[in-house]
Amino acid sequence: MPIITEPQQQALLQAARAAQRMAYAPYSKYPVGAAVLDEQGRFHAGCNVENAAYPEGLCAEAAALSAMVLAGGKWAQAVLVVGNGGKNHSAWTTPCGGCRQKLREFGDADLPILCANDQATGPSYTLAQLLPESFGPDHLGTA
Repeated sequence: MPIITEPQQQALLQAARAAQRMAYAPYSKYPVGAAVLDEQGRFHAGCNVENAAYPEGLCAEAAALSAMVLAGGKWAQAVLVVGNGGKNHSAWTTPCGGCRQKLREFGDADLPILCANDQATGPSYTLAQLLPESFGPDHLGTA
């Protein structure tokens, strides 16, 4: 697993929490923020944006990856997801299945994915733990 320094983790946490506060979640009432650290040491944040036609919404992780790509980033070094889960709020928020696959496009199996809420940091996982035996660019000979 790549080494994420404490200052990098704190910057990810701040960016993801700030993004969560901007989430548009009128239907689920479940705001999510995410932040990605790219290969250049830059931080990119995103929030979930729901839509009345539910499948048309956007997850926070996808928004953060889009911000990374827009800024010229090509590879995720770490991801932090903030939701209302964890501790006294039930299960910690992790990326959904679709976002796990999106993260696979821009990260190795050992990509650290950290979880947090508004009060605490929670567990961390690797992408391989959340998406075992995944299919990615290397299968197509493009990695």
